[in-house]
Amino acid sequence: MENVHLAMEEDDLYSGYNDYNPTFDSEELENDVDFQQAVRTSHGRRPPMTAKFPGTAIGSRALGTSFGSRVPLPSSMGRPMTGAVQDGAARPMTAVRAAGYTSSMVRGPTFDPLGQSKGPAPPLEAKNEDTPEEKIKILEKKVNDLIEESCMAQSIGALQLALEKGKEAGRKERALVRQREQSGNAEHISLDLTYSVLLNLANQYANNEMYPEALNSYQVIVKNKMFSNAGRLKVNMANIYVKQKNYSKAIKFYRMALDQISNAHKEMRIKIMQNIGVVFVRMGQYSDAITSFEHIMIESPNIRTGFNLILCYFAIGDRERMKKAFQKLISVPLGIDDEDKYIPTNDDTSSNMVIEAIKNDKLHQMERDLKVLAEKYIMTAAKLIAPAIETSFATGFDWCVEMVKSSLYVELANDLEINKAITYLRQKDFNQAVETLKTFEKKDSRVKSAAATNLSFLYFLEKDYDQADRYADLAMNADRYNPAALINKGNTVFVKQDHEKAAEFYKEALRNDSSCTEALYNLGLTYKRLNRLEEALDCFLKLHAILRNSAQVMYQLANLGYIYELLEDTQQAIEWLMQVISVTPTDPQALAKLGELYSGEGDKSQAFQYYYESFRYFPSNIDVIEWLGAYYIETQFCEKAIQYFERATLIQPTQVKWQLMVASCYRRSGNYQKALETYKDIHRKFPENVECLRFLVRLCTDMGLKEVQEYATRLKKVEKMKEIREQRVKSGREGSARGRREGREGSAGSADSGHSSNSTKGERLSAKMRALPGSNEPYEASSPKEIDASYVDPLGPHMERPKTGAKKRVEDDDDFADEELGDDLLPE
Repeated sequence: MENVHLAMEEDDLYSGYNDYNPTFDSEELENDVDFQQAVRTSHGRRPPMTAKFPGTAIGSRALGTSFGSRVPLPSSMGRPMTGAVQDGAARPMTAVRAAGYTSSMVRGPTFDPLGQSKGPAPPLEAKNEDTPEEKIKILEKKVNDLIEESCMAQSIGALQLALEKGKEAGRKERALVRQREQSGNAEHISLDLTYSVLLNLANQYANNEMYPEALNSYQVIVKNKMFSNAGRLKVNMANIYVKQKNYSKAIKFYRMALDQISNAHKEMRIKIMQNIGVVFVRMGQYSDAITSFEHIMIESPNIRTGFNLILCYFAIGDRERMKKAFQKLISVPLGIDDEDKYIPTNDDTSSNMVIEAIKNDKLHQMERDLKVLAEKYIMTAAKLIAPAIETSFATGFDWCVEMVKSSLYVELANDLEINKAITYLRQKDFNQAVETLKTFEKKDSRVKSAAATNLSFLYFLEKDYDQADRYADLAMNADRYNPAALINKGNTVFVKQDHEKAAEFYKEALRNDSSCTEALYNLGLTYKRLNRLEEALDCFLKLHAILRNSAQVMYQLANLGYIYELLEDTQQAIEWLMQVISVTPTDPQALAKLGELYSGEGDKSQAFQYYYESFRYFPSNIDVIEWLGAYYIETQFCEKAIQYFERATLIQPTQVKWQLMVASCYRRSGNYQKALETYKDIHRKFPENVECLRFLVRLCTDMGLKEVQEYATRLKKVEKMKEIREQRVKSGREGSARGRREGREGSAGSADSGHSSNSTKGERLSAKMRALPGSNEPYEASSPKEIDASYVDPLGPHMERPKTGAKKRVEDDDDFADEELGDDLLPE
């Protein structure tokens, strides 16, 4: 009863039974005071674990009971108590209380389903980096990282950065070796790491063309007997000597490397021997090179060595051995599979998918590249030895074709024959080239198309457009997807002025081959002819993106921009032309065009610079010469203009205006005597030239010479003859076009025209004189004082008259037209 009394005095044991149990809230366990107290009191007091029952996690205690010793106590209800009694604390316990909890301190394992009684895990033990072993590991990792960074920098082309990383790796590696020696671990020094550092540094020196440093680094590795297979690096040293053109030393090191490499490494020995042969070729020792190449062709024949052997035989002029070497070359096995395996042969979908997958893989691409290289070497060798192995070029080429037809490269025979025709073209033997190409008309479609394309182009160059058109059609019928044939067809249509149809052929060629620059260029020219300037500009812009340094394309862009903008945006044209002369700085046409554009903009100094450069590279352009002469006259340097007009006189000796310009320049510069001699010379060459006689009369009058009467008489005669000639021409035209009545009116009209010709004679002469620079010089006053005043400073500006002289020119023309000669000047 005492026990029951105690239980009744306590608080309600079952209060809060249905409340939330904070035990299962792992986030609040640290803040739960009771739980932390229970952990502290129960931790370390658990009894040692003994044998366990199968399938349980608890020690030796009965299944389905609470832990602890059972003491049967009477309860208030007259039934056995189910709770645990320990250390004298006895209270009633029921089966429905929360398991694992008791108000008394119970020895033994505590119920801890979440394992929280152990507390948080202890922190990891910090690594002590101060120990020598850790320092060595860190330093070794740093060296490896630097080597890797150096190699990566080299792979992207940053050679200077790669060298810096290699040097830093060398410094770190030496520090690592010293640290190992200080710690007493000298026997653990990594030779592989030292080898890697030295080899990488030597390679980076060689890549940066620091050859002495590279050789020193390689020498350090080679001399160290602890490095295995270091003798192979003598190949690298020999390669450096080849770059330095020290061929004798290169051969020495190649042979040393060859001696240190065993016969088991056959491929490497073959490559070294090939290098030795190439160095002998560079030294001109062809017999020694032949020895190396022949050994390779016996041990392991390859295309490159066979081609080099042919070159050596050609150099020494051995015909028979050239033939044998060519036969060896075309019999070298390439070791690639037949192309037929990439063609689907059945309806098996899985097999076709596999074939489609491997059709363009890297292995197939490598095989195609090897085949293309072999064909290139064979074609080049045939073209090289054909004139040398027989008495004539044609015979030698025929022998090569026959040899190729009996080899694995049967397809090359037709290409060789086409190359034979092209060689005829280079030798200017067009008839033989045409005959050779005509033999392909009955061959298969591919060869026929190629031959017909070449024939069409030949006839087009000879301006036989009908034949060119016929063979272009033949090439298109044989192979409609041949862009060259379509371009030839478009060209033949273009010369017939059918530009729309030509554009269609060029477009079709571009659809077949989008990279065909010839079709794109011709299409741009065609659009330009059709005045479709936007499309032409687009074509040339695309072409410029493909051919960045093509002067022709840039010139077309400049010309198109100049026309398309209608002189409103000449800056774009100037920019394109500047790009043209950056590529071809000696193009006189581009320089003249730049001068023209700057002249139109009013920048005379820049225009003069480009016109002068154009004249310097091509001194026969009349337009450039005329502009330069006019520029010097405008700037009042008439003496300098004389040389340009004299050159124009040499280019066009039948044009009197250039000689009149020379005389005018002498007159403007005040050299009247030289001007008079020039006018006399012009009069001897062109006795009927009215302008020359007028200047002679005026100059003789001003200078007071006696020849004035003679020239005045000639002037009158020439003018009379000119008037009579004009009257006859006009009356003849009117008489032939009219009847009798109209003829009478026509004769009266001709008389009127004669009078009008007398009245307008001065106007016609003034118009001709106006076209000549220098013909507008005033000659009203004949006093020497006024003449001297006009030419005080012939090289300086004449402030007394405007440079344009518009009004003066009219007055001068009137003076020339209305001048009346006195009776004393008329003939007796």
